[in-house]
Amino acid sequence: MYRKTGIQLMRMSMAPTRRGQANSTQQKQTPPPPPPPPLRPRASALTDEIIRVDHAGELGADRIYAGQMAILGNGPMGKTIEHMWEQEKDHRKQFEQLIQQHRVRPTIMAPIWNVAAFALGAGTALLGEKAAMACTVAVETVIVEHYNDQLRQIMESPNPDKELLATITKFRDEEQEHHDTGIDCGAEQAPFYKAITEVIKFGCKTAIAISKKI
Repeated sequence: MYRKTGIQLMRMSMAPTRRGQANSTQQKQTPPPPPPPPLRPRASALTDEIIRVDHAGELGADRIYAGQMAILGNGPMGKTIEHMWEQEKDHRKQFEQLIQQHRVRPTIMAPIWNVAAFALGAGTALLGEKAAMACTVAVETVIVEHYNDQLRQIMESPNPDKELLATITKFRDEEQEHHDTGIDCGAEQAPFYKAITEVIKFGCKTAIAISKKI
């Protein structure tokens, strides 16, 4: 009878292990991360301020809708809120890219705005769908006015940033859509609508003023 030598047995026992190691190595390989966005010349004082404050604003809007979804996501308003939230997440993502490309310092208040905005979204949602929409109307009213002011500033500047102009114009139009959605969904029927919206508007304007500087 043919007998395998010790060396042959060792080769046979090692072969599957090597194949297994090769397969394991192939499975662990992941595609390289996408390259960072190309750096641009350092932003002018106006562009620096606009990108910093708008990044903070879109962070806040993202977290407001996240708070609303946490409370109302499974209800009748869930899909409406989710649609607006998806647009806000895209706004935030684009301003995060602009922060990197223009080497703009984000506001140091970002962690506070993160928590406060989520609490605002969830807190108004706990008062009901109409109160949540009242919050949306108040926030979007301030944001649309803020974006319109920025568009005028950019167009009046010596060297208007056309890309930033187009970005803010698009976002302004989507924020106006959110405002109109809130009205259509009964925001004005919320209890204490006037008081709620005025308080929220004041808070948003204060956050904008702070984020412009620090």
